[in-house]
Amino acid sequence: MLVSQANNVKVYNLSSGKSLPEWISDRKKRQLLKNDTDLRRRIELIQDFDMPTSSNCVQVSPDGQYIITTGVYKPRLKCFQVDELSLKFDRCFDSECIKFEFLSEDFSKLVLLQADRYVEMHAQYGRYYRTRMPKFGRDIAYHKPSCDLYLVGDGPEVFRLNLEQGRFLQPFDSEVNEINVCKINPDHQMLACGSEDGKVVCFDPRSRLKIGTLDLAMSGVKLGNDLLSSVTALTFRNGLEMAVGTSNGSIMIFDIRSNKPRLVKNHLYELPIKNIVFHGQNNRVLSTDSKILKIWDHETGDNFTSVEPGVTINDMCVYKNSGLIFLANESSKNSVYYIPALGQAPKWCSFLDNITEELEESNEVLVYDDYKFVTDTDLDNLGLSHLRGTGLVRAYMHGFFIDMRLYHKAKSIVEPFAYEEYRKNRIKTKLEEERSSRIKVNKMPKINRHLAEKLLDQKANSKKDDLVNDISNPLGDDRFGAMFMNKDFQVDMESEEYKLLHPVVSKHEKERLNQQSDKSENDSDDDLHPWHTIKSKDKKKKMTKKQKNAFKLYSMQREDLNHSVSINGLKKSSVTIGEILSQDFQKDIIRESGTALGSKEMTFKLSSKRDTKKEEENKIHKKERKDLRRSAGKIVASDNKPKFWRGKKVR
Repeated sequence: MLVSQANNVKVYNLSSGKSLPEWISDRKKRQLLKNDTDLRRRIELIQDFDMPTSSNCVQVSPDGQYIITTGVYKPRLKCFQVDELSLKFDRCFDSECIKFEFLSEDFSKLVLLQADRYVEMHAQYGRYYRTRMPKFGRDIAYHKPSCDLYLVGDGPEVFRLNLEQGRFLQPFDSEVNEINVCKINPDHQMLACGSEDGKVVCFDPRSRLKIGTLDLAMSGVKLGNDLLSSVTALTFRNGLEMAVGTSNGSIMIFDIRSNKPRLVKNHLYELPIKNIVFHGQNNRVLSTDSKILKIWDHETGDNFTSVEPGVTINDMCVYKNSGLIFLANESSKNSVYYIPALGQAPKWCSFLDNITEELEESNEVLVYDDYKFVTDTDLDNLGLSHLRGTGLVRAYMHGFFIDMRLYHKAKSIVEPFAYEEYRKNRIKTKLEEERSSRIKVNKMPKINRHLAEKLLDQKANSKKDDLVNDISNPLGDDRFGAMFMNKDFQVDMESEEYKLLHPVVSKHEKERLNQQSDKSENDSDDDLHPWHTIKSKDKKKKMTKKQKNAFKLYSMQREDLNHSVSINGLKKSSVTIGEILSQDFQKDIIRESGTALGSKEMTFKLSSKRDTKKEEENKIHKKERKDLRRSAGKIVASDNKPKFWRGKKVR
């Protein structure tokens, strides 16, 4: 049993400790209990208080004699009798149970809301009747004076199923989007419904009318990061006090006569509140989300203590006027906690007060400590494949459970030198760590060396820790390793196509080379003539200004133009395009084809200065004649006849 102490309050975990597999025989269990000290000293408060996979809901009957839990898989319900500290019965369903409610003081009458929209009524012997609600449900509440069962879910309606008449009545209209939770005040029977858009709508079951709406967004309290949050939990302390849990981890305590909260408590995890319980014996409030159970003061909101089970919490239940807490969670075991500072142990487990002082701490909790889970491949490697189907190997999921002693024995036989190999590997890793601290020369790949350097620089400058260890493959992926080993993937950075596609990269490369050359020149000059440092810097500044202002000439290199360039003459409309390209008609056009980017064409004109001067004079003469010319547009008669279209005049 595990004992924790948060805020100087002792919390006893009654469900911790070793657990026995269900599939071993009773005789084997007795032998384990006899031989294992930890199993013998553990405390199992309620026998078989667990589920196959996980549990969804847990509640205590109104008379306090029965505890009912629901879970999966297969969807089922378990009823435990506290006087016997054992399981009373177990039932299975066709669908997962979302919520259930007691219709009587004991387990004899139950109603269950299932995930497939079915509502089932159960009696002592089993299922009595089932019906289907119009929409998917999320919560239920039973009004005893009118025998009405209220069902809420995907929609604004509050469906009413009258259990006396056996039929649906006209639903309540809440005028909200969706309803997550509903509760009935035990003092004056007011029905409160929490909606998805952060509103609490209240109804009077007697008049079947809406009597008020509480909007959390209008309360003036900022809940977490958002002003608008949905209502996920509701509960009443008395006729006037109501607690509201929101989807971002806040609990607000209201007086129903005011729209302002009296107290706001935040879980600080921004997770939806699952359940809220007012402890009847002292002034404490218990609230839980999927991560933590918090107990705090009702008046001030100060933390009393907290419980973190380490698994996702689905539901919470507190035994009336005691310090015993049940948690339904995402594990096979239902968590049971006992807090003596919160209240005494119930009458049926009064022995807890006597043995809590003798409990020992246990830091490690395993499912099956004496059994080892191995896969099918591991079983073959151990040489135990012939044990399939025997009692020594138990099939479970995708593998097997075998005894831990048998596993170690088979491991030592199959791998007798496992320790020596482990020792050698350990020494090897130590030597590699020492060598890595020394200066090592990285051999860059011969193909795409520039790309590899660029990738390694980006990795080194990045803030992430995923640095590349393999220099020969900077991408770190074997699928792209051929880029640095196969010559077919060589990138020609001097080609004109590469410079056109990467103009910025080529410019940066030139600047980088200039910086490197300037740096090397500076280093050499400083070593030879350190007294000329200031003068050389001024001189270089002047030279760089002159170089920027000066004109730059570039020479274009063309190789093997004869096979890819054709000089064509005048165009002829009588021939096809293919013939024009094949023959040299036009002499002032240069075409280049067969490049990676397609074909290119450059047009120029071969003419003398005399022809150019004559052409300019002709243009000036034509412009003068055009200005002197008189237009004859006023003499020509215009066509002003009317125009008709489909019998109608359009102009």
